[in-house]
Amino acid sequence: MEAIERTAAVRMGVRLEVITVVWMAFEAVLAIGAGIAARSVLLTAFGFDSVIELLSGVTLLWWLAAEARGAPTKRLDRMERRATQVSAVLLVLLCTYLVFVGVGGLVLRLHPEGSVLGVAVSATAVLVMPILAWRKHVANVAIKSAALRADIAETVTCAYMAAATLAGTALNLIAGWWWAEYAAALALLVFIVIETREALEAARG
Repeated sequence: MEAIERTAAVRMGVRLEVITVVWMAFEAVLAIGAGIAARSVLLTAFGFDSVIELLSGVTLLWWLAAEARGAPTKRLDRMERRATQVSAVLLVLLCTYLVFVGVGGLVLRLHPEGSVLGVAVSATAVLVMPILAWRKHVANVAIKSAALRADIAETVTCAYMAAATLAGTALNLIAGWWWAEYAAALALLVFIVIETREALEAARG
C-alpha cells in the first residue's frame, strides 16, 4: 500500500515539476525583461529567483522521472543529494545578488521606473506559488525527499518574493516611491536566508 502511494506521489511530483519548469521559464523571461526595461533591482532579482526555481525544477524533474522509471536506489540517492546541493547553492547565489545589487542601488540612488508588467507578473505569482508549494508538500508526504523539500522551500521563497515584488513595484508605480523597491528587495533576505539555511542543512544531511 505504501509503495503504491509513493508511486502515485512520484507521478504527481513529475507533473508538478513540469508545471514548475514551464511557469518559471515564462515568469523569468517576463520579470527579467521588465526589470531591465525599468532598471529595477527588485524585478531582476525576482526574475533571477525564477531562473533558480526553473533550474531546481529541471533537476527535480530529472530525479523524479528516474524514480518513476524504477532506477536503482543507489543511483536515486546520488541524484537526490546532487539535486539538494544544487538547490542550496542557487539560493546562496540569490542571497549574494540581493545584498550587493540591492545595497548598491540604494547607495547610488538608482531610480527604477514603474512597471505595469512587473506588477502583473508578481501579482499572478502571488496566486500561483502558494498553490504549487502546497501540492508539492502533499506529494512529498509520501516521497519524503530532501531534494523535493528544498525545492518546496524555493517555491515558498518565490511566493514571498512575489508578494514583496508586488508591494515594491506597486508603490513605485502608483506613488513614485522608488526606494520601496530596494526596501522590499532587502526585506526578502530575511525569508531567503531562512530557506537557504534549511536547504544547506538538507544538503549536508
